Amino acid sequence: MKRLKRVDRFSGLAVVIALLLSVPILVIVSQVFSGSAALWQHLAQTVLPDYLKNSFYLSIGVSAGVLVIGVSTAWLTSQYHFLGSRLLNLLLMLPMAIPAYIIAYSYTGLLDFSGPVQQWIRTSFDLRYGDYWFPQIRSLGGAIWMLIFVLYPYVFLLARAAFLSQSSSLAAASRSLGNSGWSTFWRINLPLARPAIVAGVSLVLMETLADYGTMQYFGIPTFTTGIFRTYYGLGNLAAAAQLASLLLSAIALLIWLEKYSRRKQQYFNNTEAAAQPAKISLSPLAGALAFSWCLLPVLFGFVIPVCLLLVWCLQYVEQFTASFFILAWNSLMLAAVAALIATAIALLLAYAERFNRSRLTQASVQVASLGYALPGTIIAIGVLTSFAWLDHQLVPLLSGLFSKDLGLLFSGTLMALLFAYCVRFMAMPLGAARSALAQIKPSIDQSAKTLGKNTAQTLYQIHMPLLKGSLLTAFLMVFVDVLKELPATLILRPFNFNTLAVRAYELASDERLYEAAPAALTIVLVGLIPVYLLTKSIYRER
Repeated sequence: MKRLKRVDRFSGLAVVIALLLSVPILVIVSQVFSGSAALWQHLAQTVLPDYLKNSFYLSIGVSAGVLVIGVSTAWLTSQYHFLGSRLLNLLLMLPMAIPAYIIAYSYTGLLDFSGPVQQWIRTSFDLRYGDYWFPQIRSLGGAIWMLIFVLYPYVFLLARAAFLSQSSSLAAASRSLGNSGWSTFWRINLPLARPAIVAGVSLVLMETLADYGTMQYFGIPTFTTGIFRTYYGLGNLAAAAQLASLLLSAIALLIWLEKYSRRKQQYFNNTEAAAQPAKISLSPLAGALAFSWCLLPVLFGFVIPVCLLLVWCLQYVEQFTASFFILAWNSLMLAAVAALIATAIALLLAYAERFNRSRLTQASVQVASLGYALPGTIIAIGVLTSFAWLDHQLVPLLSGLFSKDLGLLFSGTLMALLFAYCVRFMAMPLGAARSALAQIKPSIDQSAKTLGKNTAQTLYQIHMPLLKGSLLTAFLMVFVDVLKELPATLILRPFNFNTLAVRAYELASDERLYEAAPAALTIVLVGLIPVYLLTKSIYRER
């Protein structure tokens, strides 16, 4: 009976948490058929075609770019041995540490009309504006390249893992049938890795559709920027929610595509138990070409933008004022609190699932992790709508009881921001806690019970020492993602409360790129932490 009560308590708590975390998503879905039909018709006749067209071309361009770079680098580093190939496995992941909007600021400062490159061209060849052609960085093509540089590691990671898991007997059988190495790649290796590649591209497309900072800075109207303009420009929350629901439909399609590709992968892994292929050593010339090709995305995606930020920081050290350190403190404090809350809730949900394997509990745990697939813009609009409704219900009642104007209790507070972060990033600590708990044998729980330990004592004295490594990793990953998060923070932050990401965005929007460098570089350097942990984890598994 005691165990039944404990199970019910955990399961009930998991259901309540899942319901709370799903409220913003349900609010957005409920807005599909609400709002003003006239305003919606106006949007459809004026700006919606541009949103659709730009989002479509952006998705196609970024997908093509990450496919070429991600698959080719994954193939070279997983199948061939050449000088520097092992180092490239780490270097190729470094661009993951840079938010897309920061790399956009860096290249704008370098390649824009007033940047050093065009200044050098005008000075060296005695040219003036209009006398020469130079590609426009603030364009749809420029935005596509910015996103390719920072998002290709998603495809690289998944494709490389898929290539490494393929059996050497398949390649040997293909060659025995007369196929060349190139033919074997196209006819055997690439089709087998297709589900992993599709999953990687799906993640890239979700990040592309969710991007706000780059699109807003380059002035490209997409769904994400349209949601902002509709909310801030027209002041119409319902219309913004309707646009968000359209974007949500596109994200749902991508999630289905990713799930479908993983279902197919079960069929292709029948020969996984066979020996993995030995890497082929390349000649010095071929090795140099392979190294150069793999180094290019690292140069453009990490080395050049980080060097630019570093130079600007050294030139404008006066930016490290007391206000900068206040911003840094706000960002680090907010990220730490959000990561701590998310990790604690994730541990509770994983514990509930461990003690109760019912469908209700498992469904609740799955629902709680849905937010990671959604852009911060959608979650922010959902949180804002639900908290505004709550304020309208409670504030008049409480103001009447206490005979005092209480203002807004939930909207525009740090609590709303922390709640949005938990909805957005719950999947990361939840996945870490579930996988770490799965490695602890249930017999350990039974042994603790026979020794008279209750649930809290078992968690604190036995499970926590075993889980602390995984939970620390999850904490750091949420910490860094919150530090980089821009759209949700812009919409939900309290009045006069700023973070490094928002400050960098504001300065860059005012064309004060050099002054934005300290905040941007701080975000990048902190972002290297999860990249290092991820690389270390992959090497340990290999």
